Amino acid sequence: MSERAAPFYCPYCGDEDLQPSEEGHGAWECRSCSRAFRLKFLGLLARGATGQSPSASDGGTP
Repeated sequence: MSERAAPFYCPYCGDEDLQPSEEGHGAWECRSCSRAFRLKFLGLLARGATGQSPSASDGGTP
């Protein structure tokens, strides 16, 4: 098993000053904007099922 992947920047402010949170696995804190967030791996997408990315097939903007 490899080490967990770390986010490169905050999804809210874009700053790179992130620290792992004590809230548990996948939780991160941004020291710049004082926000906390959690990352979670949902699974692998099946290739060839529709030929489109999930955002394109659900009517989302490209």
